[in-house]
Amino acid sequence: MDEKLYKKIEDMDTKINQIHQTIATTKKMFVWSLVITLLLFVIPIIILIFILPSMMNTIMGSYSGLL
Repeated sequence: MDEKLYKKIEDMDTKINQIHQTIATTKKMFVWSLVITLLLFVIPIIILIFILPSMMNTIMGSYSGLL
């Protein structure tokens, strides 16, 4: 009886370790997807906030003689 119980505990331990590895991998993937989202979405918006006023001044300056 003890051998069967010991075998079941070992099997459960193995499965728990596999689940832990899967969760760790999923967590890393989530973190990297967040980083990529920040790089591709948030940073360009921040850059536009600083560049857009300068661009608008240039465009409006070239059309100021026509208005």
